[in-house]
Amino acid sequence: MRRRKSLNIQFVWTIFLILVSTSLISGLIFLLFMKIGIIKSFSGYPMLRLGITLFSCVIIGTIISMIVSKRILKPINDLVKGTEEIAKGNFDIYVENTTVNNELSALIDSFNSMASELKNVDTVHNDFITNFSHEFKTPMVSIRGFAKQLNNPDLSEIERQESVAVILEETERLSNLSMNILLLSKIENQQQLTLKKTAFYLDEQLRMCILLLQELWEEKNIDWSLELTHMSIVADEELLTQLWLNLIKNAIKYSKQNGVISISCYAFGSDIKVIVKDNGVGMSDYERRHVFDKFYQGDASHHTMGNGLGLTIAARIVQLHSGKINVKSKEYEGATFITILPTK
Repeated sequence: MRRRKSLNIQFVWTIFLILVSTSLISGLIFLLFMKIGIIKSFSGYPMLRLGITLFSCVIIGTIISMIVSKRILKPINDLVKGTEEIAKGNFDIYVENTTVNNELSALIDSFNSMASELKNVDTVHNDFITNFSHEFKTPMVSIRGFAKQLNNPDLSEIERQESVAVILEETERLSNLSMNILLLSKIENQQQLTLKKTAFYLDEQLRMCILLLQELWEEKNIDWSLELTHMSIVADEELLTQLWLNLIKNAIKYSKQNGVISISCYAFGSDIKVIVKDNGVGMSDYERRHVFDKFYQGDASHHTMGNGLGLTIAARIVQLHSGKINVKSKEYEGATFITILPTK
């Protein structure tokens, strides 16, 4: 990286060059006036000659300063205009960096970086609102339609029960969406220093999470393969419970009937590695790259209920604990979620 020049030194050099240029030009003009005899005519007026010299220096120095300042102040003026655009909500702004490698150049680079980040945040915010509106609207339309159908006096008892079942299912979906939005909002604004870290046994926590989801995996007759090393971890117990519930629930959701889910945890250097693996429908490369994105639910042909926030929440919880999470998967070959967390 190039060594950054001080803006103070450059400013001093600029003033110095302006003064030197003014002196040289004034001197040349003075010599020219002497040659054509104008100065000689004022030989008896020393103060007048001094006044003419100073006046010419002021005029020439001012002209040179105006020319130089226009170039020097252009990046600052561009920054001011860019800041005004940012204040108006226009984040699609870029200030061209034509300055040398100094503090002003660093300021322009930081401004462009800030504008780019704000643009990304604005895009994510707009996408979030769009996706949330869609996820909220779909069950509402379904509930409204089946509620209207219940008013039909000619509706059979079987059709009435089916309508009630759909309304209950969509209501549950809305409830889960609301809780996940609140949880995501909470953890996205939570700092590491506010984590309620305590020591607890990770293997016991994983077994408890499996029991909490018993109703779901019994419906699919899921078999379990567990290799859980008895080990302690210092972390936010409530958030880690949510992490494992989301990963295990995701594995159950995409597992086939009579499928097998394997969970293992063991020491990995100074960290702990937890692996949740299913033999379900798997993911394409595109789905795998976007699986942690908000509201992303993969292939719609899977026909699974969800709101696309579970894995987003899981990734954020891992991040809060300074850990890592990734997924390995191929279509129709299941998925493996690998989580690495520090023990302390």
